[in-house]
Amino acid sequence: MADLLQFKCPCCGGAIAFDPNTQKVKCPYCGNEYDMDTLKSYDEALNAKPTDMKWKTDAQQPIDPTLAEGMVSYTCKSCGAQIVTDPQTAATSCPYCGNPVVMGGNVSGMLKPDFVIPFKLDKKAAKAALQQHYQGKPLLPKVFKNQNHIDEIKGIYVPFWLFDCDVDADINYMATRSRHYSDSQYDYVDTAYYLCKRSGSIGFDKVPVYGAPKMDDTLMESIEPFDYGQAVDFQTAYLAGYLADRYDVDADQSVKTANDRVKTSTEVNFASTVMGYEMVTPQNSSLSLHEGTVHYALLPVWLLNTNWNGKKYVFAMNGQTGKFIGDLPIDKGKWALYFALMAVGFSAVAFGVMKLLGI
Repeated sequence: MADLLQFKCPCCGGAIAFDPNTQKVKCPYCGNEYDMDTLKSYDEALNAKPTDMKWKTDAQQPIDPTLAEGMVSYTCKSCGAQIVTDPQTAATSCPYCGNPVVMGGNVSGMLKPDFVIPFKLDKKAAKAALQQHYQGKPLLPKVFKNQNHIDEIKGIYVPFWLFDCDVDADINYMATRSRHYSDSQYDYVDTAYYLCKRSGSIGFDKVPVYGAPKMDDTLMESIEPFDYGQAVDFQTAYLAGYLADRYDVDADQSVKTANDRVKTSTEVNFASTVMGYEMVTPQNSSLSLHEGTVHYALLPVWLLNTNWNGKKYVFAMNGQTGKFIGDLPIDKGKWALYFALMAVGFSAVAFGVMKLLGI
């Protein structure tokens, strides 16, 4: 049976949860609030448990393939119910009594995250952001907006690997500059090609790579960036009242993605110094990465799910900055009308030009 950690109010014994508005842990029953230092004892008790596991790196546990295939059972300390979840769940709530719980084994020892960015925006802000997301979408079906209801909304801390490194780079760019001229018969374009070389060093701090494939990587990348200046040392109390996942893609498996992001960012940054040209394209590059470190962090995300016409729509909001992303359905009738109007408008413009030219 896995370890289970529940946060209880020291005054009334009720379940307490982290409040993003006050950045404290609040009891909804007696109204008392507690700052994070007050609840450090939870983490101290958790981290005092010995472990003899072997690790691939300083911040990760080898994933047990037999465990990943099954489920893990926990016993709720409030009502005694069995909570069955997947092995990567780090925080959830009891489906019977509703009390928030933290799976101690998934956030302790070497699985303990280095950093956490606490939620800054609450559930009301996520709902308001969804309504704002509907605005200015002329092709959105009216019935979707009027009849739509949120099937599920949850705040979840998602696992990210944060890579730091310095890069020494030598990059060659192909740059172009064109000259346009005409004679009585033809228009000409004279294009000159230049080889531009750039060398230098650049540093990267906290390049993020998503550590759990259960959610779409594109969705997670779309709500970036996070302000890592607001990251704090991890405490389990920040998870109270929210869901949380531990990683199931380890740091070693994330290295290639991190290297690709570093390489692309280096080429883009160096290309910005090649000025005065119409087009600049990297041709070949030699990059040397060094002083690399990796940190494990949990970042706040609001996920909203809804179903309409048999299709599931998933929306995500950055729980720190409020950046919102998600696909919406298109009214096929409005779509056809839009293109019909575009065609009419184009025909009217073309007719006016032909008339002006006397054609």
